[in-house]
Amino acid sequence: MRYPKFLEEHGTIGFVAPAFGCNIEPYKSGFEHSIEKWKEMGHSVWLGPNVYEGSGIGISNTPKACADELMMAFCDDQSDVLISCGGGELMCEILSHMDFERIKNAEPKWYMGYSDNTNFTFLLTTLCNVASIYGPCAATFGMEPWHRALYDAYGVLRGTNLTVHGYDKWEMESLKSEDNPLAPYNCTNDKHLIYGQKEDRVHMEGRMIGGCLDCLSNLVGTGYDQVKLFNSLYGEDGIIWFLECCDLNVMSIRRALWQLDEAGWFRGASGFIIGRPMLYDQPMFGLDQYEAVKGILGKYNVPIVMDCDFGHLPPSMPLICGSYAVIDAIGDEITVDMKII
Repeated sequence: MRYPKFLEEHGTIGFVAPAFGCNIEPYKSGFEHSIEKWKEMGHSVWLGPNVYEGSGIGISNTPKACADELMMAFCDDQSDVLISCGGGELMCEILSHMDFERIKNAEPKWYMGYSDNTNFTFLLTTLCNVASIYGPCAATFGMEPWHRALYDAYGVLRGTNLTVHGYDKWEMESLKSEDNPLAPYNCTNDKHLIYGQKEDRVHMEGRMIGGCLDCLSNLVGTGYDQVKLFNSLYGEDGIIWFLECCDLNVMSIRRALWQLDEAGWFRGASGFIIGRPMLYDQPMFGLDQYEAVKGILGKYNVPIVMDCDFGHLPPSMPLICGSYAVIDAIGDEITVDMKII
């Protein structure tokens, strides 16, 4: 696994918008305030040409323009690390305009984002053997004050803290709005981990990969699907999957997991951590969000921990896709120790 250089004390942070840009509120104000904060912390910033764009369909600009921006930002030396402006809907459409061979041969660079950014974070790791960070997008760093999860994400970018822990409470309803763009997380719900086995204490180790299930299910069977090869390369480590979802209801979750399972993606899995789904606690026809997962993944007889702190219901632990992870969960506490090996 190739690991990029961590962000140095006065390093430059680059911002790109291969998914949505920061052209509307509350994201525009949040993004601009985050830039002020990064500069106060001693960092320089570089802005890609699409960061304030909103002319695209489901993404900031045309698929080619988004791909050109991302290729330029990743392969040149104008920035030291990259943070995506936001999630989106159709980032998959940029992939046919990307040159992944050039990315493989470029000096690796940290790329951080989540949701639709799975289309790059996951492929960086499985196609290019480059680690990435599944973590907050740019505008989130404009909140006042920062939640501990943002300090954790910054610690991962800096390489100063590669061990993250879950959080006590989580947000079901955001207070962020056009009139209140810098609102912090509204964490009012107690966190409770749900286990796929009888014991509420598990230990797992392995090469960690994953992302947003909505996006992963679209990649199965395409020319960008090299998961079987990745699993064969790192099979001796074991593979820990981290999975979460946005638009999928419980039936869609089950179908998507079935699809990945039938494609052989989960062979060699040593464990699964599952984030809280955006459509939280919305059972259908007797199927809830936990049985949707266990019904497909339970046959592997490896640890499964659900309602973990990552995904679309914040706060989210930053997770290094491609790292060797040692994960311990006891009761409602989880620790993810990410090793750069």
